[in-house]
Amino acid sequence: MRLARAKVNLWLNVVGRRSDGYHLIDSLAAFVDLADELEVRPADRLSLEIEGPFSPALADDEDNLVLKAARLLAGHTGVSPRAAIRLVKRVPVAAGLGGGSADAAAALSELVELWRVAMPVDELFDLAATLGADVPMCLAGRTALVSGVGEQLQPAPPLPACGVLLVNPGVTLTTRNVFAARRGPFSAAHLANPHWRDLEQLANALAERGNDLTEAAISLAPQVRQVLEELRRGQGVRYVAMSGSGATCFALYDDMVLARRAAQALPKGWWRHVGAFVAGSPPA
Repeated sequence: MRLARAKVNLWLNVVGRRSDGYHLIDSLAAFVDLADELEVRPADRLSLEIEGPFSPALADDEDNLVLKAARLLAGHTGVSPRAAIRLVKRVPVAAGLGGGSADAAAALSELVELWRVAMPVDELFDLAATLGADVPMCLAGRTALVSGVGEQLQPAPPLPACGVLLVNPGVTLTTRNVFAARRGPFSAAHLANPHWRDLEQLANALAERGNDLTEAAISLAPQVRQVLEELRRGQGVRYVAMSGSGATCFALYDDMVLARRAAQALPKGWWRHVGAFVAGSPPA
């Protein structure tokens, strides 16, 4: 069994656009203790069983990223695509948390072991990039400075211990639509390596950069603004922003007690998760 951890973009700047239409980004990606679970077993054909609180959102998706990852790996290595895959879906879908990409990355890692594929790590990462811009960073599963279209990763300074509150108002947003709705000039890339000793310094670094997709997301889902405003009014909050292309927002606190207290004060209809950042480990 492998955990497919939710990814949070602590900052996200859009710094350019390639000739093929893909946007270039500058981001700090981190992972939290919220995760889907994926396990694979030998079988005579390829199948996928999905359960968990967010499984209904994928019920009509007969060719999701997990199956695409399996077929891609099989085709690339010449292996017959045979495996029974079980996915427990706990990360909200189309929520700016990289859930589908994390599931695809977990599938690649698990199937490499099940099928006993001998593949250099760099080759596996290149394969992951063909599935989507977020898949390589989810395959790495560690806090990283992200550039290019999401495939270029550099180590980031360790994050300070803190309470993390994730909140989604119950709406979905597709990355494609949010990028299409974005207006205004590109941001300047930050060339200097960031550094922070504590949560205050991290919050200052995040505030300096922000998320360039926030207004675009709000134009498509006005509830995002309501979530951000509600979180910013909370007691003891250090920083609030939207993750990725939304609609999930996050808030950072000195400890889990403050994060839980803030979560309890939110409207009942909103999904929320209180947790922490995880350091992660390289793929097997």
